[in-house]
Amino acid sequence: MSPAKKRARSYDSAKIRAAVLAQFGQVRDAVLALTPEQLSARTRLGDWTVRELAAHFTMAVGAVARGLEMPEPAKHELALLDWPSGTVTESEAIADGTRELAASAQPSELFTRTTARIEEALAEAPDTRLIPTRFGAMTLADFLVTRTVELVVHTDDLNDALPGLDVPYDRQALAACTRFLADTLAVKAPGASTEVRIPPFAVVQCVEGPRHTRGTPPNVVETDPLTWIRLATGRVEWRAALDDAKVSASGERADLSKLLPLMS
Repeated sequence: MSPAKKRARSYDSAKIRAAVLAQFGQVRDAVLALTPEQLSARTRLGDWTVRELAAHFTMAVGAVARGLEMPEPAKHELALLDWPSGTVTESEAIADGTRELAASAQPSELFTRTTARIEEALAEAPDTRLIPTRFGAMTLADFLVTRTVELVVHTDDLNDALPGLDVPYDRQALAACTRFLADTLAVKAPGASTEVRIPPFAVVQCVEGPRHTRGTPPNVVETDPLTWIRLATGRVEWRAALDDAKVSASGERADLSKLLPLMS
């Protein structure tokens, strides 16, 4: 997979590390308080129950520790902004692994074990350390940014499955996820004719066409972070978001329906 042409933005490593641990901790606390009936509830993720979704959190975060425990790869293979395009190719394998993990242990055991492993693994590992992933070797710093996407997207899935649960979103995790998916759109549709605004976290320009230089852009899309994340990951369709006034779009190049979702 060739590196993305767009240079990835810089993320504060200390904040990303703290955000991953904080969001995982909030999910852990919520899951460990669930009843057997709640764990058996259906989610919007195909045939997954909440139990399987819970297992997936531990698999996604545990991948950091597993990668750091393995020999360091010889070369850097995967740029940060290339990661989303690889997730589709491995979706079936990821789903199978999640089901096996959910059947292997109780959520309390999985979360306790993963918390200990990730905290120990991150204590000494440098940001530049290469770790193997399903899609190629990435730096630890880049891989942790992708974990904010996994955690925030699936926290939203968990809240959707259990109305009233309301697991909170760590602000730094939500910001990183929003910005990363906005940058992914800019890579997928390079250009500067359309401005996509996701206050308070991100603004990107994308889509081929006349370049905007000053004043109010002729093509503007604006939405909130969670709606953007749902659009980018296929949880909400473009037309439905427009109809529900969750998105405002003005200009002939402001229709992003053919570009979404960016990943699933």
